[in-house]
Amino acid sequence: MEQYVITFDEIRALLAEQQYSDDDITELEKAFEFARKLHSGQYRVSEEPYIIHPMEVVKILIGLRADKHTLMAGFLHDILEDTDTKPEEIKELFGEDVLNLVQGVTKLGKLQFKSTEERQAENFRRMLIAMASDVRIILLKLADRLHNMRTLNYMTPVKQQRIAQETLDIFAPLANRLGVGKIKAELEDLSLKYLHPDKYYEIAQLVSQKKAEREMTVKLLIDKISKDVKASGINAQITGRAKHYYSIYNKMKRLNVAFHDLYDITAVRVIVDTEKECYEVLGLIHSQFKPIPGRFKDYIAMPKGNMYQSLHTSVIGPRQKPLEVQIRTWEMHEIAEYGIAAHWRYKEKGSRKADSASDIKFSWMRKLVEYNKETKNAEDFVNSVKLDLFSDQVFAFTPGGDVIDLPQGATPIDFAYRIHSDVGHKTVGALINGRIAQLDTKLKNGDIVEIMTSKVSAPRLDWLNFVVTKQAASRIRQWYKKNKREDHIEIGKANLEHELTKTVFDEYVKNGEFDKVAKQMNYVSGDDLFAALGYGETTVNKIINRLRKPPKQEGPANHKPRKASEKDIVGLEGLLYSFARCCSPIPGEPIVGVVTRSKGVTVHRLDCKTLENIPVERLIDIHWSGNNINKTYSTTIRIETAEKMGLLKDIIGVVSDNNTNINSANVKSKGKVGIIELGIELDNIYTLRKVMTALQSMPDVFSVKRIQTSYSHAPQQFTKKNNKPQKKRKKTSS
Repeated sequence: MEQYVITFDEIRALLAEQQYSDDDITELEKAFEFARKLHSGQYRVSEEPYIIHPMEVVKILIGLRADKHTLMAGFLHDILEDTDTKPEEIKELFGEDVLNLVQGVTKLGKLQFKSTEERQAENFRRMLIAMASDVRIILLKLADRLHNMRTLNYMTPVKQQRIAQETLDIFAPLANRLGVGKIKAELEDLSLKYLHPDKYYEIAQLVSQKKAEREMTVKLLIDKISKDVKASGINAQITGRAKHYYSIYNKMKRLNVAFHDLYDITAVRVIVDTEKECYEVLGLIHSQFKPIPGRFKDYIAMPKGNMYQSLHTSVIGPRQKPLEVQIRTWEMHEIAEYGIAAHWRYKEKGSRKADSASDIKFSWMRKLVEYNKETKNAEDFVNSVKLDLFSDQVFAFTPGGDVIDLPQGATPIDFAYRIHSDVGHKTVGALINGRIAQLDTKLKNGDIVEIMTSKVSAPRLDWLNFVVTKQAASRIRQWYKKNKREDHIEIGKANLEHELTKTVFDEYVKNGEFDKVAKQMNYVSGDDLFAALGYGETTVNKIINRLRKPPKQEGPANHKPRKASEKDIVGLEGLLYSFARCCSPIPGEPIVGVVTRSKGVTVHRLDCKTLENIPVERLIDIHWSGNNINKTYSTTIRIETAEKMGLLKDIIGVVSDNNTNINSANVKSKGKVGIIELGIELDNIYTLRKVMTALQSMPDVFSVKRIQTSYSHAPQQFTKKNNKPQKKRKKTSS
């Protein structure tokens, strides 16, 4: 067997390069020596000394600029499972924090993923996060998996397939969720190499063959952009790169096309100093190269859930070759590459962004962590992110190993209805971890739940007193609604007779008024309406208001054709035009015109999905003139909030304080989340961003998004001819 000389020298050099303190390096060397001693005589399948694996894990974590305790845990992450070391010894030598990290990684390592179904894969990913009480445990697990994938060639083909599939299903999406793009891309490429080696090597060869041609096209584009950027006084780094292999493979598969039919295999990246410069560079690029409609994405105004921010656009570049361009700031670049780990990097660099809770946030982490504005160093920040990423959820198992995700406080009845309505209806008992349990028992993470059923059983109304999922409550009510329909019809009629008097009620019945109201309220008949009232699904006042004041049609604002003399837009002089209902463009956004057959030109946002189905010859280049002062434009935003009394009033106040009018409001709830859709009128995109930022900074607001199809979210739409409701439109959002 080959002789290895294992020292701390390489690790020390990397730590010094990343500017870890001398004290940190001393403590890390102590952890290294402890792990080396314990793993002495142990070897991997590759016949390398086992200590090489934790060393490689630590190198990956150093690249993420992880804190000292995470690096210590990287050295020690296998010793509880592979040696006789006791937890007390780790705690005594390295502290409780390091012990918790090591135990967390050990606990996750014992979980086995059994199902290949995508829904189950997602639930398993979420359970991994929920059971990791500290987000650093997930980063440790990702680094551990990455090195195992790098050395997968030493495993048998069967193990290679299993581990690669698990990596693609579980760990690559986890890396994406944490925003660690560097690890995600490598995990995906390595998974492809072992799952579909023929495709992997074919793509690698094709990418290599076209490399010179692509590099020349990219160079011409970069030279032109660099010249314009420099002339504008903007300091920028501009690079070109080929997309990673799995991304190419996935696109070929999704679009069902060959490699040669893909036009955006190469991307150009522009990194600048400020957000304002991002938009300035976008304007410079679009002034020199024709943008491809439908391919513009503004992830700065509306970041992805994992904090990713950039401007994406595709243009017809030199030699008529389409190219994708990404524009971002240096801080956005750090977050795109390192995700949540970028927080530690920023803390060390003293970035302003690390000190602002409103600047950096995962939408799904807002419930779980309060960033400490007074935090001055990485270790203090680490202490503030010991969190349960899904603290409001419970993950339980079926006896067959499937993961069922439920809200906190869920019971076996909620579990049963999540499996199937029939299972819920017929439930008579439950076993939790092999023991009989009450049906109102609150489930915990990792519980194995077996539901006992009877063919002659039926749901009980008292279940409504303790179920917490809307699904369970709804199914129970539906069962009683269906099986007690006649009783509910009579109750509903009696309530209306009492309110209207019997004479008036009978007159409405005779004239068929209740049938009309039923259709307006999306019920089939008057009896269905009475049953809904008797059951409590609607109210007497809602019905009477429809009888007395039939709803009037309300159409979306800002979509009537404008006169050609209104020169809001350059490129439409002398033409009749209107703003597209599907995307509601507002000044400041990149736009494009679509020539219609009878209504002049329709103005769309450049990133409008509708453009994907419109022939290029119907598109015309246009842009805002800047003469839009004292004019307002409509759009709709969707706000997800905690359910809290008075919050709607506060939200309306914030919108009004930003000189924005509200023309409609629709409020509903989904579980314990309130959903508010506001139709607003404003002057430009900058006001919209200001409003959305102000709303996002409110403590009880989870997310703020712009809805692309403004008119499809109205509570009800009526035709002009007969004042009847149209069919409910499907919701879309941008």
